Amino acid sequence: MPHPSQAKWQLGLATAVVTTLLHGSAALSADTEGSIPNFSSTAYGWIASGPNFIPPETGPRPVAQDPAYPYRPNGGGEAPSWRVADLTNPILQPWAREELKKRNERILAGMPGYTRQVSCWPIGVPTFLLYPVAPIYFVQTPKEVVIMSQFDHQVRRIYLNVPHSERVKPSWYGESVGHYEGDTLVVDTIGLNDQTYVDNFRTPHSDKLHVVERFRMTNGGKSMEAIATVDDPGAFTTSWSAVQRYTRADQEFLETNCAENNFSLGDMEPMPVANKADF
Repeated sequence: MPHPSQAKWQLGLATAVVTTLLHGSAALSADTEGSIPNFSSTAYGWIASGPNFIPPETGPRPVAQDPAYPYRPNGGGEAPSWRVADLTNPILQPWAREELKKRNERILAGMPGYTRQVSCWPIGVPTFLLYPVAPIYFVQTPKEVVIMSQFDHQVRRIYLNVPHSERVKPSWYGESVGHYEGDTLVVDTIGLNDQTYVDNFRTPHSDKLHVVERFRMTNGGKSMEAIATVDDPGAFTTSWSAVQRYTRADQEFLETNCAENNFSLGDMEPMPVANKADF
């Protein structure tokens, strides 16, 4: 059976979040109009520009496609290919480079290279910024910001104007606290477990991962930009930054199921399952 936290439970949670927090979000917008950005609406979400990070103009960059193996996604007019990581990126510590090398070798040997969200796994931070096709949605209240992906209804909670807990138990999305700096929502996340990846190349990280994201609207509110700064002394040689850009999608939050039936797509990890319910 699909794990309840990956299907019905998350669907119910997402629906409850939308219905119970809309009033708070509307009140926030009315009381503070012009002072902070309003990302939330029942009528629109935000669609990412693509499933890979955009490098910053300067400074250390995220892992990118190996130029010797161009990436061609579906719908590009050519046969699709898989992501092959550029192992020359100097941000990688030796063990992280070795993990990517192993994955590269599997793909170049003819094995598939699906991303983890295809099999309904939580993808962590900052990879949450790389959900393709389906939009993400915001709900803002004075004390909390909730970000939800329509695909699989993954949910992040950002608690505003509070410090991190003294002891944070590692989890899929860690502990996020945030605040507004003018027109920007700043989100600071720690406590991420080491079971996720920082991108769709499956670049690994350690439990020392620390991510700061800065969300702001651009183009008169028709677009949004997120800049993530990643620090992990357990996996990377230096801090690095990555960019994601979004286009406003004028569609309501739709109910979708990811883990509705167990399935397997080639050599891909199976969907999360549980032998007994959590309740």
